[in-house]
Amino acid sequence: MGRYFGTDGFRGEVNVALTAGHAYKIGCFIGARLRETAQSADGVAAAAVIGRDTRLSGGMLEYALTAGLNSYGANALRMGVVPTPAVAFAVKKFGLSCGIMISASHNPYYDNGIKLFGENGEKLSERTIATIEDFIDGKVSCPDKPAAKSGIGGSSAFKKGRREYEKFLLSNGVNLSGLKVGLDCANGSAYKLAKYVFSALGATVTAVNVTPDGLNINANCGSTHTDGLRKLVREKGLDIGFAYDGDADRCLAVDECGNLVNGDKILFICGKYLKSRGELDGNTVATTVMSNLGLYKAFDREGINYVQTAVGDKYVREYMLENRCALGGEQSGHIIFSRCASTGDGILTSLKIAETVVASKAKLSELALPVTDYPQALLNVRVNDKRAVLEDENVKKAVRSAEQKLGGRGRILVRESGTEPLIRVMVEAESGTECKTLAENVIAAVREGGYERKD
Repeated sequence: MGRYFGTDGFRGEVNVALTAGHAYKIGCFIGARLRETAQSADGVAAAAVIGRDTRLSGGMLEYALTAGLNSYGANALRMGVVPTPAVAFAVKKFGLSCGIMISASHNPYYDNGIKLFGENGEKLSERTIATIEDFIDGKVSCPDKPAAKSGIGGSSAFKKGRREYEKFLLSNGVNLSGLKVGLDCANGSAYKLAKYVFSALGATVTAVNVTPDGLNINANCGSTHTDGLRKLVREKGLDIGFAYDGDADRCLAVDECGNLVNGDKILFICGKYLKSRGELDGNTVATTVMSNLGLYKAFDREGINYVQTAVGDKYVREYMLENRCALGGEQSGHIIFSRCASTGDGILTSLKIAETVVASKAKLSELALPVTDYPQALLNVRVNDKRAVLEDENVKKAVRSAEQKLGGRGRILVRESGTEPLIRVMVEAESGTECKTLAENVIAAVREGGYERKD
């Protein structure tokens, strides 16, 4: 990971780790690159599409990015509050060279982030990101001077992009008449769109957390806090529930009994359905190293192949592109349907799950039943130097000790978060007590090394 950009963009506390100055510089860099592209394309106007979620700081960062783009001759096409996948979709749909999403996903309101998409709606390469970081730090300069006179770029609302994305979602849905659906929109990007789409497809919708005020995004709601949705589904007698994160690029589901259906189970349900329709290209599902052993055993029983990538939907997507894989995703709910989209899309995922329920004429709990989760402990510790923790000999010793105790009965994974100052320790075994004990031993080694942040 780079100095500013992690596995899911540039993310951090606003005006501390991520400032308007950073956004302006990123806009300048992209604007200069777009102007080069436009000049080589016989003067076609250079433009970048920008979307954002509902955070208070979204407008500030949008204006800073726009100023940078405009100062180097690029136009800003503003989509307003939209899901992250809407930006990626617009880039590909309208043949643009760049898309920018302002969001910190599931993080609290005081954090924000900048995600960048290149041609075809794919995330930018590590090489390009490294160059942008060098530009931010003043190690490289723009290849050209800022624009002047009539060469300065402009800014306009991009309503057409929003409308086309709505059409795309509706085109990927089926008749949901009679289905009672609960939606938790996290006071984020999906707060209007998700209910509109499900209602338009005939479902009876009960939506909660749809009154964003700039401060309440992800606040005890959405895909990271599903208790409210689970209670709603039980009390209202709903058939199914869906919880999105702040920028609606991921989705978790709740069955009719109020039980959580996580990303692993979603991959199994959708993978089995796609296979039955002859649409599971390569008969393979792309997962990450965080997926549960129970998922793989369920795939084995269904004769479905699987692979493991590093944590992060960008790595899942890279594998899918290289190997023409139709389905992939993460336990956290980033699910990619490559025949439809280039990135994880929470609303699209919920539509695909709903389609599977309707087509199979089964309850969601029945579809998820074949996946029996192995006990898993996932503990986090905030640290001041993620790389130093991973290189510390005492931490390594604690990990090796856990591996020896587990033998072939489970596994341990210690990694740095790509979006927060966290070390994550995951242990999977036959006993939940053993999982927790071994994970706590590693966390203790981190603390004994003096790496824990107290803020």
